[in-house]
Amino acid sequence: MNTYGNNASDRGNQFRQGGMSTFNRGSGSSFGGGRRSGGFGGGGRRFGGGSGGGNRGGGRRFSPSVDISQFVRRSQEESQGPKVVHEIKHKLFSEFPISAELLRNIEAKGFTGPTPIQDQSIPLMLEGKDVIGLANTGTGKTAAFLIPLIEKLTKDRTQHILVIVPVRELADQIYDEWLSLTKNMRLYAALCIGGASIGRQMSDLRQNPHIIIGTPGRLKDLYERRVLPLEKCGNVVLDEVDRMFDMGFSEDIRYLLSKLPVERQSLFFSATMPPEIKRLAETFLKSPTTISVKTQDSAENVDQQLVRATAYEKFDKLKEMLNSEGFNKVLIFTKTKHGTEHLKDQLVAVGIRAESIHGDKTQGRRQQALNAFKQDKVQALIATDVAARGLDIKNVSHVINFDKPSTYEDYIHRIGRTGRGDKKGTAITFV
Repeated sequence: MNTYGNNASDRGNQFRQGGMSTFNRGSGSSFGGGRRSGGFGGGGRRFGGGSGGGNRGGGRRFSPSVDISQFVRRSQEESQGPKVVHEIKHKLFSEFPISAELLRNIEAKGFTGPTPIQDQSIPLMLEGKDVIGLANTGTGKTAAFLIPLIEKLTKDRTQHILVIVPVRELADQIYDEWLSLTKNMRLYAALCIGGASIGRQMSDLRQNPHIIIGTPGRLKDLYERRVLPLEKCGNVVLDEVDRMFDMGFSEDIRYLLSKLPVERQSLFFSATMPPEIKRLAETFLKSPTTISVKTQDSAENVDQQLVRATAYEKFDKLKEMLNSEGFNKVLIFTKTKHGTEHLKDQLVAVGIRAESIHGDKTQGRRQQALNAFKQDKVQALIATDVAARGLDIKNVSHVINFDKPSTYEDYIHRIGRTGRGDKKGTAITFV
């Protein structure tokens, strides 16, 4: 564990006056001194550029007084709870009734065997059943719904699929997964997201794609322009449903679902099932089977740390951390789009390779920044909560909450970007 002093010469020494609190699992540590700061201190094509149809901003208000220590303690208590063990019935993908062509593409991706969510949901989806999947990010749920839906298309190419997701980056990630799973299968996709050319998306939709992947605001816009054939989409997937509700998309989702055929297969994936989402599922799904493969909310191998700093001290302490050993790939969360861009500019000005990602950037610029971070071309990616869920970024060494998250769920999703799989990671929050 690294700890940081108030200047470069103090690196490796613990903050004086309780500057950093480290919560080791089961330690029962508490804060020393200080005052809590209030508030936040072969398919379709990919598009860049353009404008219009962007996603709405977050739908929740920020709490004026967030006690992060409670979030840390709760996450550690949950990580110490009984481990959930899922018995895998299908050891190999070849045990599912899927075509040889699809199986070759699965094997080419290096998938060794089904994850628990794939093992349980693929057979049900192949039977045409409605499914509610309760699963954390990183459990393999994208392939869990794409594999059976692609298999359905191999038998009936008149099928149409609609996938609705909260943010552009997740849509793009699902699109990439689709491309790899449908290689040489002559199945086509349209990616319909804000921040990209709506004209080109309209053109793609007129080509009658097999799957449409998009964000709620842009999908509603395209439907109202009479180019999104919702009446033909007999298969619908809602991914990260709870996140879409958090972002204020509940009315758009209900509107889009109301335009779909009555006879359809509906698949809902969510990390949580609050009452509003439960009511939505009861309204739009038919006798769904619920599959839960949720593990503890907090990654077990994330070292959670708190750093006390005034608003004037935060940047200097962040800069010091980024110049310290081991901070190789750092995801930094901020409260606002303006703050994200400002912090990126500050870091670049002091010689730190940094990029930013937020809702005001075009999709091309967002994807460029994300790719630079994934490919280790930049050390730090500064982001709003647009990057907190669903994104698969390998080997993130640290997550830093430069501004505090407003809810426990936001905290968990942010810190879950590090310590993934069998990797160790560190999450640091300024308080």
